[in-house]
Amino acid sequence: MRDLTALPDLKLALVQTTLAWHDRAANLAHFEVLLEQARGADLIILPEMFTTGFSMDSAALAEPEQGPSDAWLREQARRLDAVITGSLIIQAADGSHRNRLLWARPDGEVLHYDKRHLFRMAGEHKHYTPGETQALFELKGWRVRPLICYDLRFPVWSRDPHDTDLLLYTANWPAARRHHWNRLLPARAIENLCYVAAVNRVGTDGKGHAYSGDSQALDFQGESLLDAGDVDGVFLVSLSASQLAAYRERFPAMRDADGFDLHL
Repeated sequence: MRDLTALPDLKLALVQTTLAWHDRAANLAHFEVLLEQARGADLIILPEMFTTGFSMDSAALAEPEQGPSDAWLREQARRLDAVITGSLIIQAADGSHRNRLLWARPDGEVLHYDKRHLFRMAGEHKHYTPGETQALFELKGWRVRPLICYDLRFPVWSRDPHDTDLLLYTANWPAARRHHWNRLLPARAIENLCYVAAVNRVGTDGKGHAYSGDSQALDFQGESLLDAGDVDGVFLVSLSASQLAAYRERFPAMRDADGFDLHL
């Protein structure tokens, strides 16, 4: 069994901001300025589709694997000596279009997770191919599991079979359903006995949809550690592994969890 008490605190930077519609160059330039405020963080989290906004124009906007945004993420991770992550539109090697989260490390390695649950109410399932596997990344001994926006609504996919320490959600979650976001995030933290960090955007997209932000970090009891509200900016928070370990020792509910298999 891992000794969580031996792990350092994990410093997060949640980047909540507006996105320029279908304008990669403008978005990357904007984020590059904002990221100066994230120096000192171990993990920097950007919104879903941070280069374009939440778009169904996948054929026109998709980048190749190891394309320009991949290179930009690698450079920012190296420059800031931190992992930086967010999702964008990728054309995979098999020709499919993916809503893909990239996890860029300071050493130049980039890992990824493809969004499993595609938002059919916007037609996302018609323009993108769903992911087929969960991902688990390690950072300073912490186990971090990334998920994307609509994945939040599916507790089986979010359920922890990996001894996860931090569930990470990156999103373009509209203001019209903000109360769902603010209720589901604490539920995921409580049921998985882990921290949750979630980054959403603010502003209005090219389709006229408004976004209220509500980026936040929650502890293992669903209690708020950080709530960005609707403010545009970079928000810092530190997570304690020793506090997580102590709570799991006091309340080991996962020992009574039901086993299950995922059938995709």
